[in-house]
Amino acid sequence: MTTTLITGANRSLGLETARRLIEAGHSVVGGVRDPAGADVLRALGAHVVRIDVTDQSSVDAAIGSLAALDVLVNNAGVLGAGHDVDGLDATAMEKVLATNVTGLVRVTQAALPLMRASRNPVIVNVASGVGWPRYLTTPGHDEYPVPSIPYPASKAAVIALTVQYAKNLPDFRVNASDPGYTDTDFNDHSGHQTVTEGTDATVALAQLGPDGPTGEFHDRRGRIPY
Repeated sequence: MTTTLITGANRSLGLETARRLIEAGHSVVGGVRDPAGADVLRALGAHVVRIDVTDQSSVDAAIGSLAALDVLVNNAGVLGAGHDVDGLDATAMEKVLATNVTGLVRVTQAALPLMRASRNPVIVNVASGVGWPRYLTTPGHDEYPVPSIPYPASKAAVIALTVQYAKNLPDFRVNASDPGYTDTDFNDHSGHQTVTEGTDATVALAQLGPDGPTGEFHDRRGRIPY
């Protein structure tokens, strides 16, 4: 059975990804900061582990508790503060990058030794269209009106990290997903997509075989050209 770790798995996109991959036959490990609040995740059939992606000891303990790992879904993320230039400072930037970028690297690096033993290692990094300059600069895209700086910058970094990890790990399938403008807590439930639609790309990429694409950025319609 495919063993899959999903960070930030206790709500919204992470919870729906867990539900769908369990339904697809994966053995899902749901990584959460507070296991006491993960009853819904357990009810789906997931095994719950505590993981704070900003804390190395927490990450090491979580990965160390696993006997095997085939798929890693780096879903944990924060929106942060600094939603316009006047509200931005270095501390706001650092807090977002600590989770969305450094946290992703911390978990991935800890997971690599275990994943190298898999016959089909797969990494999915949940990015966003707000990290895509073409969307940010094209009127008509959902991302165009977004003034925030830390979150888009962090997701641009996630896309670049995905490409570089894919180049360094040719035996892995490493891709980034764009959930799109999805109805979640992040946007006060203003998104026009359901969480199921928002997880389409992540779920599809998590089920790739060894001959699947790598180093790509996908939304629910398929590959987003670079």
